[in-house]
Amino acid sequence: MTRERILVHVCCAPDGAYVLRLLQQNYEPTAFFYNPNIYPPEEYSLRYQEMVKVANWLKVPLIEEKPDFENFLQLTENLKDEPEMGRRCEVCYALRLEKTALRALADKFPFFTTVMSLSPWKKSQTLNFLGDNLAQKYEINFLKADFKKKDGFIKSVALSRELGLYRQDYCGCLYSYLEKQKKKAQESGSKRDKF
Repeated sequence: MTRERILVHVCCAPDGAYVLRLLQQNYEPTAFFYNPNIYPPEEYSLRYQEMVKVANWLKVPLIEEKPDFENFLQLTENLKDEPEMGRRCEVCYALRLEKTALRALADKFPFFTTVMSLSPWKKSQTLNFLGDNLAQKYEINFLKADFKKKDGFIKSVALSRELGLYRQDYCGCLYSYLEKQKKKAQESGSKRDKF
């Protein structure tokens, strides 16, 4: 039986490893790395190189779409003070999902999806809503999923440790990066206050 081809948006190696392996049971996945939100450039390169390792391990094709970081910043500039999982994240989801849908259409994939619903910090309901709308707009199939179900996230953490993959400690965007730096500085300051 021939399995359907599916273009899978991937944002990082740990999520990609688990979801792509899961999808291989029923589909013929191709990984699509499009993440104009990832900051700084060194972080982008690191996440991409880790994704190359996963693609090689799974023997899955990997397509990289060069990021347009300036466009991401323009789209989110008025939302920079939004909390994590707020409206800024929804703009980011939509940007990446639309690029995935367009690439799937151009390369004649019958399906597209994203690994982002694996993360407990991503709203699968919103991702599925956006994916459905794009599927209707471009007349292509979107695979709705909540990959964190059935302990998906926990299994992905175990798999990424087993494979020795880099696990990032922030979402990836400039705003989450700055928030991480701020928290580190506060924690460092409070430790000094104790002595």
